[in-house]
Amino acid sequence: MRDAVLIAAQSGRALAQAARRAGLRPYVLDLFGDEDTLELADGHRTLSGRFGMARSGAESVLAGLDDLTARAGNRVLGVILGSGFEDAPALMARIAARHRLIGAGPGTVAALKDPLLFASLCERLSIPHPRISVEPVADRRAWLLKRAGGSGGSHIRAATAGHAPPDHYFQQRVPGRAHALNFLADGRDIAALAVTEQWSHPSAVRPYRYAGAVARGSGEPAALSVPLVAEIAAAVGRLAKATALRGLASADLLVDGDAWWLLEINPRAGATLDLLDRRRTPLLVQQVEASLGNLPALDPSPVDAAGSEICYAAHRYASVPPLEWPDFTRDRPRGGSLVARDAPFCTVTASGPDSEAVRQSLRDRAGAIAALLDGREDTHGYRYQAAEHQRAGSAAGRPSGR
Repeated sequence: MRDAVLIAAQSGRALAQAARRAGLRPYVLDLFGDEDTLELADGHRTLSGRFGMARSGAESVLAGLDDLTARAGNRVLGVILGSGFEDAPALMARIAARHRLIGAGPGTVAALKDPLLFASLCERLSIPHPRISVEPVADRRAWLLKRAGGSGGSHIRAATAGHAPPDHYFQQRVPGRAHALNFLADGRDIAALAVTEQWSHPSAVRPYRYAGAVARGSGEPAALSVPLVAEIAAAVGRLAKATALRGLASADLLVDGDAWWLLEINPRAGATLDLLDRRRTPLLVQQVEASLGNLPALDPSPVDAAGSEICYAAHRYASVPPLEWPDFTRDRPRGGSLVARDAPFCTVTASGPDSEAVRQSLRDRAGAIAALLDGREDTHGYRYQAAEHQRAGSAAGRPSGR
C-alpha cells in the first residue's frame, strides 16, 4: 500500500492533485469539498466556516485530522498545511504534537506572519520592506490597511483613520508590479523554482483581490533580470535561515525597475502550485525531502508557460446547477452547493508557448465559464475584467485563493 498524506487547507484540491502525482494517497480536510477534490482524495472531511481553518475552531480541525488518520491506516507520512493557518501557530503546534508536519513549523510561521516581527527581521537582515505601523498615519492615501495573517488580497483596504483595528496593521504603499519568488527551503538555504507574475481582479469593496498568475516559459525573456533574481533569492535565503523555514514557500514582491520590496513570505503551498508542479520530479516529493532538511536538486524548468486564474461568481448561486466542466477547470463546486456573489467560483488553467498566449487563453476560458453559467454562448452581462496587473503606487500581498 502506498503512503498516505493528510492535507488541511481552506481548499485542498491543488495539494491533493500534487499528492496523487507524487504517488501518495491524499486525505483532505478543507472548507469546500469541491467536486474534483473528492475525485482526487481517498478520504475527505468538510469543515464549516470561512476565511481560515483556525476560525473553524481548533477542536474541529484536530478532530477532522484524527478521523482522517484513522481512515488512512498506519502508513501516514505526515500532514501538509495549506492556506488558512497563517494566523494560527498555536493550532499548528497542537497539530505537530499529534502528526509530523511536512513544511514550515509553528515557530517559523509565527516569526514570518507576525507583521511587526517580520518587519523587524527584514530590517535586521537588510531586506527592503514597506514601512508598517499600528499607530495613526498622517497621510492615509499613502498607506494600506491589512489584516495580520490575511490571504487572497481580499482583506486589503485603504488606510482608515485612527489606530489600526485589532489584528490589523498599516503598510506604506510602494510602487511596482506584483511578482513572487517560489522556492523550496531546507532550514538553511533555498532552491528557487520560478518567478511568477500576478494580477488582481478588483471588486467594489476588494480592490486588491487576487486573480491569477503566470509562469513564463523557458524560451521567452525572463520576467526579472538574472542579477535581480539572484539578489532577491539571497535575501529570501537569509530569511529562511533566520527562521528555519522548511518546505515549499513563496515570497511576494513588488518590483519597480531595479528596486524591489518584499511584502511577505507565504510558508506553504499557494495558488501557483499547479504552475510549479510541472517538472519531471513531482514537487511534493521534493517538498518532503526539503522538509527533512535535504535541499533537492531541481530538474530543468518547463519549456511552456503556464497560468491560472480564479473566476469569481458574478451572482449568488443558492444551488450550483450540474455542469459539464471543461478540462481546463479546477476547484469545481459540487452541484447543489452554495456560492456567494463575488466568491471564488472555480479556477481556469492554461499553458502555451509564452506568457502572452497563456494570458489570452485564460481570458478566453474565463469567458467560456461565464457563458456556461449564463446558459448561452455569449458572455453579455458577465462582470469579468481583463487581467489587470498590480499598478504602480499600490502594494498588495498575494495570498492564495480558495
